[in-house]
Amino acid sequence: MSLSASALRAFGLRELKLMRFTGRRTPHLASAAIAILLLLAWHASSAQSVQLSPSQRAMLDSLPPSQRQQALQALETLNASQSRAAETKDDEVDDADVVSGDGIDADVLEALETEVFGPRSELVLTLTVRADFPAAGQAAIEDDPSLADLVGSNYFILDSRGVLELPGIADVSANRLTEESLERRLRAEPALSDFDVDVSVLSYAPIVAVANERFGQNVFSTASAGFDADAVGPVPPDFVLGPGDSVRIQLFGNVNTIVESEVGRDGSLSLPELGPINVTGLTFREFREDVRQRVAETIIGTQVSISVADVKKIQIFVLGDIVRPGSYSISSLSTISSALYASGGISEIGSFRGIELKRSGKTVSRLDLYDLLLRGDTSNDTRLLSGDVIFVPPVGPSVAVSGSVNRPAIYEMRGDTNIGQIVNIAGGFAPDAFRPGVRLERILDNGMKQVISVDGSTGGGRNTELQDGDRLFVPAALDEFENAVSLSGHVKRPGIYEFRPGMRVLDLLPSEELLKPQADLGYLLLKRVDSKTGAVSIESVDYLNALARPASSANLTLKARDELIAFGFEYNRQRVIDTIVEELQLQTRSGAPLKIVTVTGRVNAPGTYPLEPGMRISDLIRAGGALAQDAYVLSAEIARAEIVNEERRETTVLDIDLAAIIAGDPIADLVLQPYDTLRIDTIEDWYDFRSVSIDGEVRFPGNYRIRKGETLSSLLDRAGGFTAEAFPGGALFLRQSLREREQQQLDNLAERLEAQLVAQSLSEDTITGAPGESDIRSVLEQVRGIEATGRLVIDLTSASSPSLDLELREGDRLLIPKTSQSVTVIGETQQNISHVYDPKLDRRDYIQMSGGLTRRADRKLIFVVRANGEVVSDGRSRWFGRRGRTGIQPGDTIVVPLEVDRIRPLTLWSSVTQIFYQAAIAVAAINSFDNN
Repeated sequence: MSLSASALRAFGLRELKLMRFTGRRTPHLASAAIAILLLLAWHASSAQSVQLSPSQRAMLDSLPPSQRQQALQALETLNASQSRAAETKDDEVDDADVVSGDGIDADVLEALETEVFGPRSELVLTLTVRADFPAAGQAAIEDDPSLADLVGSNYFILDSRGVLELPGIADVSANRLTEESLERRLRAEPALSDFDVDVSVLSYAPIVAVANERFGQNVFSTASAGFDADAVGPVPPDFVLGPGDSVRIQLFGNVNTIVESEVGRDGSLSLPELGPINVTGLTFREFREDVRQRVAETIIGTQVSISVADVKKIQIFVLGDIVRPGSYSISSLSTISSALYASGGISEIGSFRGIELKRSGKTVSRLDLYDLLLRGDTSNDTRLLSGDVIFVPPVGPSVAVSGSVNRPAIYEMRGDTNIGQIVNIAGGFAPDAFRPGVRLERILDNGMKQVISVDGSTGGGRNTELQDGDRLFVPAALDEFENAVSLSGHVKRPGIYEFRPGMRVLDLLPSEELLKPQADLGYLLLKRVDSKTGAVSIESVDYLNALARPASSANLTLKARDELIAFGFEYNRQRVIDTIVEELQLQTRSGAPLKIVTVTGRVNAPGTYPLEPGMRISDLIRAGGALAQDAYVLSAEIARAEIVNEERRETTVLDIDLAAIIAGDPIADLVLQPYDTLRIDTIEDWYDFRSVSIDGEVRFPGNYRIRKGETLSSLLDRAGGFTAEAFPGGALFLRQSLREREQQQLDNLAERLEAQLVAQSLSEDTITGAPGESDIRSVLEQVRGIEATGRLVIDLTSASSPSLDLELREGDRLLIPKTSQSVTVIGETQQNISHVYDPKLDRRDYIQMSGGLTRRADRKLIFVVRANGEVVSDGRSRWFGRRGRTGIQPGDTIVVPLEVDRIRPLTLWSSVTQIFYQAAIAVAAINSFDNN
């Protein structure tokens, strides 16, 4: 199968037009999906190979396997044709290219040039739930059949007014909108504010082409595909046999045989057992009776079945205003319409209603194609004989019918025709036609045009006679409801409702059960359009107040054409508000500023809102979804812009007594002015929820929420103090900010160490006996593996210790171990081992008990790490130890580092070794808690 781009589009359009639509929308049918895919493919095929969008791919995946394969084959064929487009030029002319602009109204031409939607335009609307949409909202959509049915890609046809009818949602006028502007318009629809909207155009305003195309012209647009000159159907009884016809005779009974014979030029037919038969001038009925009689007389006990195997070709002429006039050899079963198909159909200036059949120089029949096209009447579609001439005269008087009729087109008249008759030919008035407003445009003898208003709803108007060249326009009813109000937004049943005088808000929305979950009951918007000026005005509704006091002014009285809009807290209400603000913007003039106000800060729905007459600060807070839980309710401020001497704009800041407004003070509750901005602050330290943890040997370990400025001693008191087995001298205090700082210092140290390593590798000054490069790199890897702990050395051994006054911070962790009875020796000793604490032993004794020092040990830099993290060394230490405090205590760790001189090129080694051991001891202590 090979499909050109235009053929692919024609197939898609044909499939869609064969469907019946309910509410201008197809059900989710596989055939609809195939047609839409092919149309979208055609739309993209003019520039490059077809690439399906995600929504189109999803549509394709939803098809049954056989139909999915059909669509894929069509798309592959189209891609192949695009690759050949650069080498060969497609000589097919798109049907849109043959539409003439002559006689089209100026506004119609403008619509065609700017590619805007109009009546009967076709589109695919894809709705996708926004990525940031909450799960609760997704469930709400699935529970709403009208919204759930719209999710995904759906095909729509605008009605005769150019209105997009969305089930369960108020109608959206798309007339004269572009693709981009229609997307913006749909995004502003409250019910669609939770979706990403994409509009894929299948056709722009097709009414422009149809209304200026002759009725019936498209019948012959696929003539070559719809006509087969060799086709043979059932032969009618009155078919006249002649030379070239082939007859098939089957004998059965005593004689069984099948004979097929052709009528010779002399008009005779030779049949075995029967001899020659002269069939000239015989009809098929007469021939059949003759043969049956002969068989019955000559072949006893035998029956016969007779049929025409093939029919002769006849030569006819198709002349006049035809696409391809000339002589044609066609089947002798062909009729006038068959010949018209074979010749390409009637030209643009040919008549559909006065086609003549001439035989031997005389007109023997006339065909009105309207009888065939409108009523299926083939009584005048005469069968042709050899030598017949079909003549198509020029088109007769014509009238163009457009607007709200079921079949807008240019129609040819026959005889006197009035408006009622031509409207019937055009399929009658469309359901939305405004019959009293029919307009008739006529060309006068002086060359001027005249417009005549006709009431098509009366007999007199319908009887108005038409003239050649008239243009009849049937307007559609206005896209407005005279006695109606609408409900939209965050409601379960949006739509248009009947208006009754005295109707109020609770009559339109009687119960909060009609609102969707998470609806804002404090702020509904009433949008009102002035019937005379078209000016938009806004008023808000406190729905909770209206429910509580239905007889009060809170239950506003409605007017015809009002729209009540509800909002939700979870979703994007500002998108809807912005659309209303844009409408208000169009009404602004010099000296009449845009009536908007803004609320920022701690309200549930900050943003810009329409300024209502007499609107106060409390009303703006209500519009913003009320104060948030963390709002500072004592005061607020308003930034107010004022024009000074009509020269410049200055901003002043007003302090607001928010507490008084909440208490209902009307003096504090100021009336707002255009462009006022209200700022609501946050309660100080509202989000400063500090928590710390204490584990180990306290009476009540766990996580604690702390107040600002709370100290370590207070935490210990709240935790019930130490247990009998607690070891305060070994307490570990960890802080996140210290851990981050230590990690940064470790990273810097590793970088400096690596730099020294590079410098050493480039130096020729090597030291005998110094460790090799691999040894030093091993040291570097160990440094990079050091884990920062963020340990802060504290002393909890006495009630007067300054550590108890330490102010706690978020994330602090205090670990109280059990009493320790061990001393550990690590580093450059023969054995790294722990010993039972003996107060009689000193540092040297514990080292000797560990096997003594190795040859690589640095005797001068031996240091002790206390259980609380404090580092103690003798007076020769270059670290921050304290002189004289070298006595060994329970829980101490004696560290014997590597001799610095052995790796003299690394000047940082003395620092590295102490940091390494110190961190390792802290990590081991922490792990002992985490693993218990």
